[in-house]
Amino acid sequence: MEIRQAQQEVDLWIKTIGVRYFSELTNMAILTEEVGELARIMARKYGDQSFKKNESPEALADEMADVLWVLICLANQTGVDLTEAFQRNMEKKTIRDASRHKDNEKLR
Repeated sequence: MEIRQAQQEVDLWIKTIGVRYFSELTNMAILTEEVGELARIMARKYGDQSFKKNESPEALADEMADVLWVLICLANQTGVDLTEAFQRNMEKKTIRDASRHKDNEKLR
């Protein structure tokens, strides 16, 4: 599935099952919440914290998908074509960072 297709699928789901989009501000708050849930799992799986009894490292993919879902909702609401935006962003990074990371002594 391409990003543009994901945007269309989320939009169809919202309009047929979800009734309507939450407000942009609400979705921004939800995105922040979802990123926090992802961070919690990352801290436990790759960091120094241990999992609680009811937590599972398998939830990592689901939390990433939750972040993507809400980001797609925000893009749909604000008229952002994420496919185009991502392509432009990759071009920007490629030009800006053409030798930046190769020249970084810390990465050797």
